[in-house]
Parts: sequence; structure tokens; C-alpha cells
Amino acid sequence: MAGSLPEKHVVTCFLESDGLVLILRRSDLVSSFRGRWAGVSGYIETTADEQALVEIEEETGLCREDVELVKKGSPLKAEEEGARWVVYPFLFRIKEKDKIRIDWEHSDKRWIAPDEIDNYSTVPMLKEALEVVYKL
Repeated sequence: MAGSLPEKHVVTCFLESDGLVLILRRSDLVSSFRGRWAGVSGYIETTADEQALVEIEEETGLCREDVELVKKGSPLKAEEEGARWVVYPFLFRIKEKDKIRIDWEHSDKRWIAPDEIDNYSTVPMLKEALEVVYKL
């Protein structure tokens, strides 16, 4: 029964630079969606706005001064891996792509044109989240 699924609230942040967006391949050390491509993401432990900045710092090494919020989208819902996911999408612009240092949660990073998202095996609703904050 759909009502019995646990609800998990997460942020998904897209970092944009020079018309490209950053996607990250989830490592084998994370608990969900291993090997799939995602944005900078994480469970919401405070507010969605604050969590977005926390995850960017943890997963890329960028601090608040390195990013500029471009757009915050309405939450999206998906059911996968036995949970109802509520995804809060964000788009941030960054100046210096070479400052990014991925952490243990990811095994690879790529800068792609937004319309190339279909070429990747992604976490649920990644393309839809991108469409909410970035015109494809």
C-alpha cells in the first residue's frame, strides 16, 4: 500500500558553470542508488535551503561564497527503492569549476550540457528536477 512507504526528503543541487551542469556518480559506499548519476544531494536535516548549502560544502568543498543561488524549484515526488522520495531541486552558479573536490560519496564527476542528461543512468527524477530549475 502506497501510504505505508516511508517518506524521505532530500535536496538535489545542480551546479552550473559556462552553460554546463555538474553531475556526480554515486559511489559504492552510499546506501542508495549506487553507481547512478546525481546532483549534489542529501537528506534534509534542517531546512531545504540550509541543507543545500551544507551538501554543496560536504560533497564539493565549495563554500557559500563560491556559489550563487539561481533558482529553487517546487518539490517533486518519486517512489523507488521502497520509499517515497520528496526532492527539493536547486540551481546554483559557480565561478571556479577547478575548485571542486568530490568526497567519498562519489566516484566520478562530469560537466555536461543539460540536454545530455538522458545519456546517463541517474537517480530517480533527476531530469525532472533539472527541468524545474533549468530550461532544457
